[in-house]
Amino acid sequence: MNNLLWLVPLLPLLGFVINGLGRNTFSKSLVGLIGSGVVFASFVLSVFLFFQLSGGTEKQINVVLFDWISAGKVHIPLAFLLDPLSSVMLLIITGIGFLIHIYSIGYMHEDAGFGKFFSYLNLFIFFMLILVLGSNYIVMFIGWEGVGLCSYLLIGFWYTNKSYASAAKKAFVMNRIGDLGFLIGVFMLVAAFGSTEFAQIFPVAATKFASNDTVIITITILLFIGACGKSAQLPLFTWLPDAMAGPTPVSALIHAATMVTAGIYMIARSSVLFDLAPLTQNIIAIVGAATALIAALIALTQTDIKKVLAYSTVSQLGYMFLGLGVGAYTGSFFHVLTHAFFKALLFLGAGSVIHAMHHEQDMRHMGGLRSKLKITFATMMIGTIAIAGLPPFSGFFSKDEILAHTFEHSPVLWGVGLLTAFLTSFYMFRMMFLTFSGKYRGTHHEESHVHESPSVMTFPLIVLAILAAIGGLINLPHFAGGNEWLAHWLAGAGIKPQELGLDHGTEIGLMAASVGAALIALIFAYVKYVKNADIPVPDEGKRSALAKLSYHKFYLDEIYDTIIRKPLDAFSKFFYRIVDKKVIDGLVNGLGWTATEGSKNLRLLQSGNVGFYIFMMVFGIIALLLYTYLSIS
Repeated sequence: MNNLLWLVPLLPLLGFVINGLGRNTFSKSLVGLIGSGVVFASFVLSVFLFFQLSGGTEKQINVVLFDWISAGKVHIPLAFLLDPLSSVMLLIITGIGFLIHIYSIGYMHEDAGFGKFFSYLNLFIFFMLILVLGSNYIVMFIGWEGVGLCSYLLIGFWYTNKSYASAAKKAFVMNRIGDLGFLIGVFMLVAAFGSTEFAQIFPVAATKFASNDTVIITITILLFIGACGKSAQLPLFTWLPDAMAGPTPVSALIHAATMVTAGIYMIARSSVLFDLAPLTQNIIAIVGAATALIAALIALTQTDIKKVLAYSTVSQLGYMFLGLGVGAYTGSFFHVLTHAFFKALLFLGAGSVIHAMHHEQDMRHMGGLRSKLKITFATMMIGTIAIAGLPPFSGFFSKDEILAHTFEHSPVLWGVGLLTAFLTSFYMFRMMFLTFSGKYRGTHHEESHVHESPSVMTFPLIVLAILAAIGGLINLPHFAGGNEWLAHWLAGAGIKPQELGLDHGTEIGLMAASVGAALIALIFAYVKYVKNADIPVPDEGKRSALAKLSYHKFYLDEIYDTIIRKPLDAFSKFFYRIVDKKVIDGLVNGLGWTATEGSKNLRLLQSGNVGFYIFMMVFGIIALLLYTYLSIS
């Protein structure tokens, strides 16, 4: 098993190298075969390792490749850790990643950068695998930074479009803000524990530090800042909606199933530390709830189909952080799993619609596509029901587990979560009705060219739809006839199952409330957008004040621009004009001017007159003798 583990990340890296070198010479079929094949091979190995782990007596396997960094008493090996938590992440990354690679063969077939695109996808998979397999925070950080780099390359893939390139730079810069917090947190871990290895930190953390110790609170808050950047939480979430500038498979891979869940994975991995910091957990819960609600409110009025899904992703990530904040690590990770299924499905479904509509993304120009895109409609409807939290699909079980634990922790936060569930159902069914119901709102010529996507694109949709439908069975609660398998499985990774202190009646009542809210929102959306055919107006003047606020994303980008970017620009201009040009350049230029002007006068001493030279030599000798005489006397 040890010999197989390092092959899991190595294979995608080989795919990156091969497709990167042969991107201009290989045929598109060969590029697609190599790019998808290496990820599928990693998936097969991941499945084998998972069953080996589940059937064996060992629940943790550490593979040390070599001693990487040694400085004094600190030793950081390049090592991989396979345990119940990382094994599930391997299945998500390689399994969903393989389906997205297959989908990309059809979606990107006409693109001139086909080979480069697949090499970037393979590189992203490699770094994501490094992130989840790292046995210490430094190896995790290497993967963490690697996926940040790949997101920049993939978001700005169509870099000739200036706005797309700007979106890539925005994602890169905002992620660096969070990454700095993460890195400082790792430095503090080294200072506090003398190591970055999970196996050396977690077992002694509770004995070395008391609950809410200042050091632990500082470390966990810094780690949380890193998670806020990568997983798009307030105030660092505005990069993710702009990241929709990348090709749709990128949105599905990076911003739905893998990269944005890295922060949740890191906090779940560090649950021992966060359990020692209740103050940090409360902050995480509040930030998660606020992010979930604000993103859901913004999604209500968006007209770009991918932007709706982008803000939906931010909102669902907020749900996951809410779960982490109330200590429901299993419930949060359960939602990571189900979200990977239904959100990847919804993004790929949106890509199928965009492909059929010849790159049109505005839902106001769609409508009536149900009869023309039957597979896309059916699969996206399954994903919509799942994300809305309607039984018996996967999102119902994972979302309700988070809400139940939240209610036990804080009824107020539960109320925010319930309101968010209502809004989620409304904006998702709004998206479905505007896209697939009613009459087509484009021209007759455009309508005649609308067609279902090829099988290479619909096959991943069908597989993901099945997973979105049945994924909730993984952690089915006892009262529903399940055995909470995921909770018991993750316990092997040191994640303590949180016992729910509610009686079955209360638990069922909470479920009924969330399902009722989702159904009411569905009916409301149906009446508004199907029965009354209420199409969003393009005229800014006809929107209400609240609708304008939502449509313009609460002007968060403008606020950041005013209070952060413009003052920094003014500060940098001051330094350029005063400090750089006048002080630094003035000093350097002044030294040069002094040397130049001084040499102009000194060169006059070099007259070429031999008599003058003899005179100066004699004068110098007399001066030296006089100085010596005076010194002695």
